[in-house]
Amino acid sequence: MNFEQIYIPNPDFPNRYISPEKLFSYLQTNLSNYIHEIGRSYLEKPIYRLSIGSGNINVLAWSQMHGNESNATHAILDLWETLDKAPEMKDELFSKISLDFIFMLNPDGSERWTRLNASDVDLNRDFHNEASKEIKYLKAAVAGKKYDYALNLHEQRTIFTTDGIHPATLSFLAPSENVERTVTDNRKKCMAVIGKVYEHLKEMIPDQIGRYSDEFYPTSTGDNFIKAGMPTILFEGGHFIDDYTRKGTRKYYTIALYYALKAISDLNSDIEGWENYLEIPENKETHYDIIYRNVKLDTEHECILDVAVQYREVIEDGKDEISFVPFVMEVGDVKKRKGWLEIDCTGKKFIADTKYPKLDAPVEFTIED
Repeated sequence: MNFEQIYIPNPDFPNRYISPEKLFSYLQTNLSNYIHEIGRSYLEKPIYRLSIGSGNINVLAWSQMHGNESNATHAILDLWETLDKAPEMKDELFSKISLDFIFMLNPDGSERWTRLNASDVDLNRDFHNEASKEIKYLKAAVAGKKYDYALNLHEQRTIFTTDGIHPATLSFLAPSENVERTVTDNRKKCMAVIGKVYEHLKEMIPDQIGRYSDEFYPTSTGDNFIKAGMPTILFEGGHFIDDYTRKGTRKYYTIALYYALKAISDLNSDIEGWENYLEIPENKETHYDIIYRNVKLDTEHECILDVAVQYREVIEDGKDEISFVPFVMEVGDVKKRKGWLEIDCTGKKFIADTKYPKLDAPVEFTIED
């Protein structure tokens, strides 16, 4: 059975933003037999681990290590919703694997929709310092059980493409264990799984699957876990054309999660087909959200240039919706980059309180005929 054909998004979480309290209530109401609290965040919010499966292959996964990356939380909720309607697929999968999924590792950052936790620590750069409570819980989970695979689930910015044209809607990585980027057996185990996922997805979203940079980051979680011997696969959910709410990304993230678990159960640490990973194009940093082309400034001398704009996502107090605030990122000759939206301003006027757009500031100008 094709998982894409039976995919069902969880109707209780229609928005990209997920309120921690709403998630906690849902888990307690619907999945109380599967969840266990593993600790409390800096602001004393619970962190839950869901455990399912009776198989001998142990898998650990975690979502929202960065609070403003909700696709993976959606994916496990959607996976559960979908497999509940396909019990044979569910039983087959979880008879071979045992999955521990840590929901919303950074609930404080998730509530504020920020990358960092409440004490302004990036959990994905805190592996050695352990300045955050939350990273200690993740490391304790790894130390407490022998895991055959780990899934480090993230999202990436809209700036990435696979080929300079198509967005990198999903990107994957078998992280390096050292600065030399040696292709070790554990990396091959990860590559084999990713290769299987790629085979399924490349027909669904052609030219939209990328390979994340395998530069070794000595303080990051995935690099250190695989360095310590646990095969760790990085997911990065990215842009989908005209879909800043990432509903399309959410769908294919869920499908990728299912096929990754299926590949893990089928391969069982085998590295067959790992070379297919190398066929996946590497991410390219090529785009801004908007580029205003041929902007004529209101100056004494003729000055025509491009203005590149990128959205920043903010959540307002008391609201469960994300606002997209445009910020000026680059002004001048922006020919080396493209915009998901490009606006030709030839013959139009630049209207603002200042003569030049301010860098790294909200857009405070208009373009008029």
